[in-house]
Amino acid sequence: MDITEVLEPIASWFRGMGIPYPIVHWGHPAMMGTVIFVIGSFVGWAGWQGRLAKGKDEDAVVKNLSNHRKIAPWMFLFLALGYTGGVLSLVIQEQNVFASPHFWTGSVVLILLLVNGIISLTKFGGNQAMLRTLHAYLGSAALSLMVIHAFLGLKLGMSFSGQL
Repeated sequence: MDITEVLEPIASWFRGMGIPYPIVHWGHPAMMGTVIFVIGSFVGWAGWQGRLAKGKDEDAVVKNLSNHRKIAPWMFLFLALGYTGGVLSLVIQEQNVFASPHFWTGSVVLILLLVNGIISLTKFGGNQAMLRTLHAYLGSAALSLMVIHAFLGLKLGMSFSGQL
């Protein structure tokens, strides 16, 4: 049994609601674009500002790292929920979920962010500089991949259309 078979009853229920096609087709990209470009940019910026200000302005360090720490888990939650919604949107539109590079980049982004979250939950292995550096670069890689993911999603969205 694949994911399409599992989600088809839910997709069928949504199809029966008569939701306008543009919302089904472009709702996920609109919402997730906001999360990626607004929240993701802020989380990355705050993390790097906190990291780069060390030894210069301790108030800025505390403020930026605090903002990063508060908002990053929410970003992960929104991305995980959006990922689920995106997969469901593909099933609703009767598209092959696993055929798209957009699906795979989204999966990798969530894995990278999950690993990054685990690193931070360990308090960087007792405040190890190497884990802090890994966290910074892994998060930056995830944010960069999110941009590629967004462009792949736009390409995917423009590659098929139709009416439910």
